[in-house]
Amino acid sequence: MANRTIGLDADLYGYLLEMGVREPEVLQQLREATEKEELSIMRSAPEQCQMMALLLRLSGSKRVIEVGTYTGYATLWMALSLPEDGEIVSCDVSERWSFVARRFWEMAGVEAKVHLHLRPALETLDTLLNQGEEACFDFAFIDADKENYDHYFERCLKLIRPGGLIVIDNVLWGGSVIDEQDHSAATEAIRIFNSKLKVDARVDLSMLPIADGVTLAVKR
Repeated sequence: MANRTIGLDADLYGYLLEMGVREPEVLQQLREATEKEELSIMRSAPEQCQMMALLLRLSGSKRVIEVGTYTGYATLWMALSLPEDGEIVSCDVSERWSFVARRFWEMAGVEAKVHLHLRPALETLDTLLNQGEEACFDFAFIDADKENYDHYFERCLKLIRPGGLIVIDNVLWGGSVIDEQDHSAATEAIRIFNSKLKVDARVDLSMLPIADGVTLAVKR
């Protein structure tokens, strides 16, 4: 028995996916289509997305903010888990990748739940705040440019209700967060952000070693 998180080699990770993930066919097709795109490494992991879908159901969430859409794989997992009157406000800047996303959202019959805004995410988030949407969302997922993580978090924290959940991706950044030789802008931004959240009294916190590292922050 291990008293700490175990490492996963390729075989054990394969077992986890086989035994622990129920990926609908349309999501499998989207995942495979994403592998053909450049920067396919940006796709969220199936086990991570399934966890978020479960958290949405457990929390009874209806309104979601997503910062970073890419090909819409995580978006689709979440949309399938929301009730019929659920809504995802998704933020991205890529016409090319969103074309892939929209095709599969339509295939899954959830396109009406997803409102995609193709402009800088901070503009969309600020517009929501200016429209009086503060504390009107249940859930947020942040997975975009790391240098703006803190800005995204601050806006999402205003937009979600007390008791709402913010999920932040890539908080372990492939292990670079502990690489003393790595001083890239993205790595430094994640280090600073992680340190800030560690002592942020506005949220309850759990950092999980799933996929590339996921932090769950519940608004107090």
